[in-house]
Amino acid sequence: MSASSDTSPYLTGQFLLATPGLGDPRFAHAVIAMCAHDEQGAIGIGLGATIDGLGLHTLLDQFEIDRGDTPDAPVHFGGPVEIRRGFVVHSRDWSGQDTIDVAGRWALSGTIDVLRAIADGTGPQRWVVALGYAGWSGGQLEDELAAPGWLTTEGDTSLLWDVEAEERWACAYAAAGIDPRHLVAGSGTA
Repeated sequence: MSASSDTSPYLTGQFLLATPGLGDPRFAHAVIAMCAHDEQGAIGIGLGATIDGLGLHTLLDQFEIDRGDTPDAPVHFGGPVEIRRGFVVHSRDWSGQDTIDVAGRWALSGTIDVLRAIADGTGPQRWVVALGYAGWSGGQLEDELAAPGWLTTEGDTSLLWDVEAEERWACAYAAAGIDPRHLVAGSGTA
């Protein structure tokens, strides 16, 4: 984990990690790549779990895109909002019509052109595909962060590309120097 000199209260370009005992099973062991956060709200893409039985080849087939030599990568559960809407978190070496740069750390695209580019070998070198997203209205994420349940970390972008989804949560905690087994679920009374 590298130190950040940014004093912004917003989390764009950081990772949001569920703590043990968060209480919402949809976010158990969640690792959320925060793609936008400001006074209007926040959007993040969950990359801590994959969708069983769904791979990139299935998505390409549904859109009638020739797979070419593209590997059949897992599709991640991006979050509970708009679960049929696809997103690609990717390296900044490619840009399409709707691509946004996320704090100079990674990029986010949500249109079919990124899938076409990946399939024909002209897309970003590194990418992960997700369906759905996690979203918060203005002030909602700040309220959630004030209560136990989430940990934020700048983390290293290698977490996106070099770590399997099932291992991201533990790796993110280890990189932050925290053993999640030592975190107390919920709050107690004295």
